[in-house]
Amino acid sequence: MGEGGRARQERLVSGEMDLDSALLVFFGLAAGAFGWFVYSRFIAARVFQLDPRFITPAHQKDDGVDFVPTNKYILWGHHFTSVAGAAPIVGPAIAVYWGWVPAVLWVCFGTIFFAGVHDMGAIWASNRHSGRSIGSLSQDVVGKRTRSLFMIVIFLLLLMVNAVFGVVIAQAFVNTPSAVFPAWAAIAVALVIGQLVHRKFSLTILSIVGVAALYFSIFVGSQLPLELPETLGLPPQASWILILFAYAAVASMLPIWVLLQPRDYINGLQLFVGLALLYGAVLLTLPEITAPPINFDTSSDGPSMLPLLFVTIACGAVSGFHGIVASGTTSKQLDKETDARFVGYFGALGEGALALITIVAVSSASFAATPELWHQAYEKFGSAGANAFIEGGAALISGGWNLPFSLAQSILATMVVLFAGTTMDTGVRLQRYIIEEWGVIYQIPWLTRPVVATAIAVGSCLLLAFGAGGSSGSGGLVIWPLFGSANQILAGLTLMVISLMLLRLGRPIRYTFVPMILVLALSFWAATLKLVDFYREGNVLLVCIDLAVLVTSVLVMLEAASGFMTERRKLQEKSV
Repeated sequence: MGEGGRARQERLVSGEMDLDSALLVFFGLAAGAFGWFVYSRFIAARVFQLDPRFITPAHQKDDGVDFVPTNKYILWGHHFTSVAGAAPIVGPAIAVYWGWVPAVLWVCFGTIFFAGVHDMGAIWASNRHSGRSIGSLSQDVVGKRTRSLFMIVIFLLLLMVNAVFGVVIAQAFVNTPSAVFPAWAAIAVALVIGQLVHRKFSLTILSIVGVAALYFSIFVGSQLPLELPETLGLPPQASWILILFAYAAVASMLPIWVLLQPRDYINGLQLFVGLALLYGAVLLTLPEITAPPINFDTSSDGPSMLPLLFVTIACGAVSGFHGIVASGTTSKQLDKETDARFVGYFGALGEGALALITIVAVSSASFAATPELWHQAYEKFGSAGANAFIEGGAALISGGWNLPFSLAQSILATMVVLFAGTTMDTGVRLQRYIIEEWGVIYQIPWLTRPVVATAIAVGSCLLLAFGAGGSSGSGGLVIWPLFGSANQILAGLTLMVISLMLLRLGRPIRYTFVPMILVLALSFWAATLKLVDFYREGNVLLVCIDLAVLVTSVLVMLEAASGFMTERRKLQEKSV
């Protein structure tokens, strides 16, 4: 443990405490409780009108591989850990640069009124269209041209996510060798749990045993750090990227109940333990909030809070990637349509809870003992991120629960790695689905073969990783600056498809339409600002991709606007 970490821990234990951190936590939890017990019930019953008697695609097309009726608790674990990744940690940790108040407000209100509705709605929409992805089903809702454009944006987003998360996990393995053993041990645990769940063993007992095995592996990892040597001229990071994509290729073709479901479920339970440790530590230590409510001392070359806050915090508020997962894998496993509320909305609340505690961890004395130290850490936009959460969160847990700092650090580092890994697993499977759907749409039979589709998906990610990043394999980071705005544009487009579906059914659309307008306006604003920045930097590649995303999205919205006007006219004619 370094001097900074030791000083922070001493400050926590010494009694220099503050009620602001506890009030912040209670505000966030109260907001989440309102969202779950009041707002989500209203949306599920009055807007989406979830029907427990509707025969879901999981039952209609049950193939034991991709379409599998699944216990809602296991499906929640799959959905949550697939959409979470490292994003609800990284985004809020970076966004605190503008102060903790705007970050907290966007996380809380974004989760309740945007993310929960978006995620539950995407599951419902796909469920009502035979489990098809949001891009594919947009043909039925908006039009044929929309489908092609929509699916291009989705594929590009998945390419970014998979290529970058490969780098993120590889870097974590290199920087935190203690996370290597538990990350791979989790796969072995998941394989055993998957077989036992399939044979109807008690889920409660398996949950307890699975979480205990996972945390035992974390303890072993903290005592047994593992490092890769340079292999065939490749640095360790590049070797890890190749290993990770080889694993993801195999995992994406396995029946979903064999590995993906149990791995995600155990990781979801791990999150609950991690959140209990973090939230409990805040209440036990009441750390002082050292970050400013609103940071007026930002660097002169830093980005403006409007609109960048709303694309920096995506997962944890609202994220287009969630719609891809919800309509890509989650809807294919939905046992009852009413489970969409628990899986989709409660999954969004889980992300919001993780984002909120991240804000506390990087805004309090657990990370920076004084306001001066905090400003040093956040001197520039992006100068603090996941590492700030791991360091601050580990100091919180260590001070609150009297655990060794190294063990607390291993727990959080493993959490980040496992979340990123489950997102990468699901992302590669989703890329395969998109390619297979293209095979069906354009009548190219060989594209519908899982092995071929997976090879194309993994090959495109590796081409980006090593083609643009050289021997380090970090090429995904080259186009990552586009992710924030492109991801939120996709969230807006998903809400647009859901709104048009609701309009055709004669149901109220304001609960999805208003969030759609706000998300699209803010994300287009952000994408335009980024386009100007890329042009000034002379980055031709990012200018072209950003422009392509903007133009494609505008075309989709024009098609949708025509659909909205047509449906409005039909409704008016019926009312006459």
